[in-house]
Amino acid sequence: MILSSDYHTHTVYSHGKGQIIDNALVAKEKGLIEIGISDHGFSHPAFGLTKRKLPKMRLECDNATKNTGIKVLLGIESNIIGENGAVDLTPKYYDYFDIFLAGIHKFVLYKFGTAFKLFVPNFFCDTFNKKNIPQSLIKENTKTFVNVIKNNPVDVITHLNFGCFADVEEVAKVASDYGTYIELNSKKTHFTDQELYKMLKTDVKFIIDSDAHTPDRVGEISLVEKLLDRVDIPKDRIANIDGKLPTLRFKSFKEKA
Repeated sequence: MILSSDYHTHTVYSHGKGQIIDNALVAKEKGLIEIGISDHGFSHPAFGLTKRKLPKMRLECDNATKNTGIKVLLGIESNIIGENGAVDLTPKYYDYFDIFLAGIHKFVLYKFGTAFKLFVPNFFCDTFNKKNIPQSLIKENTKTFVNVIKNNPVDVITHLNFGCFADVEEVAKVASDYGTYIELNSKKTHFTDQELYKMLKTDVKFIIDSDAHTPDRVGEISLVEKLLDRVDIPKDRIANIDGKLPTLRFKSFKEKA
């Protein structure tokens, strides 16, 4: 199995250590066809993207494409901020971006009331009570992910179930219906083997990402490779390996708009 693309990499524009060109050069060195620069969304108070820097990022991605010969996509790892499916990437800023990732992070600026439905109970369970997650919380988290997929042209849900516990099979069903990929994240252990087997009962497809925060980790997928040694995910269910590239929902949405 050879990785074709890595769509979840960070730079100095959020929580990463390298420049856009640094990530692109490592991607070229490792033989990738495409790379996504997907820094944290705007509502992250410590590490979020700054909207005024988007034109500069756009230019740097375009220049990196020209200088490396690989396609450098400007993306975002948008924060989920409302149980109704609200995220911090709104249509006003769609034109800047090529790929749209979304995930739940702990310390972000949630919509009013959402912190008490998502952040507080998930933080408590993740810290003190992982073995006994209330079904009511799982139901609320699942509803949130489902609404995100239904209400936004999201390409990839990042590190599903990392610190936020949902019914992965139900999320996977909806993701399959809407053309959204589920990420296999090689920085975080976020699925049990049993959860992966549940998702394989659906038609959902996966994308493998490094979640690199330093340039040297771009294209690094050893954690996922170990997972695939245990769980036999058919190669045709993984959209960015062996020369294949995914069909991006966000791109199609913008072309039709």
